Amino acid sequence: MTSLTQPRPDSHSPDRHSPDRRSPGRHSPEPDLREVIEVVIGVDTHTATHTAAVVCARTGGVLEEITVEATAVGYQQLVEFAEQHPALRAWAIEGTSSHGAGLARLLSATGEVIIELDRPERARRRHGAKSDALDAVRAAREALARPRWGSPRTSHAPGAAAHAAERDALATLLVARRSAVQAAGDARRQLIALIVTAPEHVRARFHVTASCQAPAVAGRLRHRAGEDVATATTITVMRSLARRIEALEIEAAAHQNAMVTIIRGWRPDLLATHGVGPIVAATVLCAWSHPGRVHSDAAFAMLAGIAPIPANSGQQQTRWRLNRSGDRRLNQAVHTIVLCRTRHDPRTRDYIARRTAEGKTPREIRRCLKRYVIRELYRLLEHPEQPATTT
Repeated sequence: MTSLTQPRPDSHSPDRHSPDRRSPGRHSPEPDLREVIEVVIGVDTHTATHTAAVVCARTGGVLEEITVEATAVGYQQLVEFAEQHPALRAWAIEGTSSHGAGLARLLSATGEVIIELDRPERARRRHGAKSDALDAVRAAREALARPRWGSPRTSHAPGAAAHAAERDALATLLVARRSAVQAAGDARRQLIALIVTAPEHVRARFHVTASCQAPAVAGRLRHRAGEDVATATTITVMRSLARRIEALEIEAAAHQNAMVTIIRGWRPDLLATHGVGPIVAATVLCAWSHPGRVHSDAAFAMLAGIAPIPANSGQQQTRWRLNRSGDRRLNQAVHTIVLCRTRHDPRTRDYIARRTAEGKTPREIRRCLKRYVIRELYRLLEHPEQPATTT
């Protein structure tokens, strides 16, 4: 993938006009993992099987490997496998919120130390070598090399289990609503395509109708006597698509109402934030999960793919690339907040006017605003009693 190399946007550092340049919630780095444990058990997770590798924390050498089924019995086999090694251990698991969710829940309940990892990039695989055992070893060694430890959403740390049910419910509702919205969009596009190619007397029913009203008109279509099979089939399919669109839109609205109920019982202050609706709030809460999981607003920005990536080399020390990784749904949620505030928030519009006068482009200003918003959200989530700084 070709990366865009560009000057560093101001969105990574606090604006010089910001009244508070320090980021609350920053913690001192954790101690070196090799100083507090004896082994790391890396786990490469898949739908049917999990592969684990025990790696010595001092030397990085592989001590033992095992592959088990991704079932409750297999998870218990992994626990018994770990008991054969020193008690001072940590688990480095890939996909703790997907394929490794069941294992992560079991280990959290038994008090094991879990480090959350992303799937490794192909470029990091030496010589293209790939196997479940190699991925498990890479996971363990990556955990040893990290300066900070990422705790999974299923962690039993203080504050993590208090609203675990609400977080999991929001994640499920987001998936269901997203699927319904996408399916409704597909059906709507199919309906529009049928209207374009329909017989003229059928198309005439839609000539003065906006595209958003096409499903309602299609649902009222009726057969006429003497119609050929092509026309009759077209009308039947149009009515079927119209009913499907209506049902999917009702389903999506029901999922959204359920999310509103959960968020109002958990974090109503988030919905009171300008530009934050139920979908954005649910996305932010699912990514944040619980207090202490994200150690600073800078880490939250990196999680959202908002913090720029340094691209310095030699004498060129002021180059930065856009961050294309991170949680893209969280990034989209923050982008939605920025767009809403750009249109309706007077303070944001004043900020845009000021930065435009300074020579900033609209894209650079949006990146600055996204960094402000992610900082505000982090402060609100971690310290709800403290007022958040806005632009």
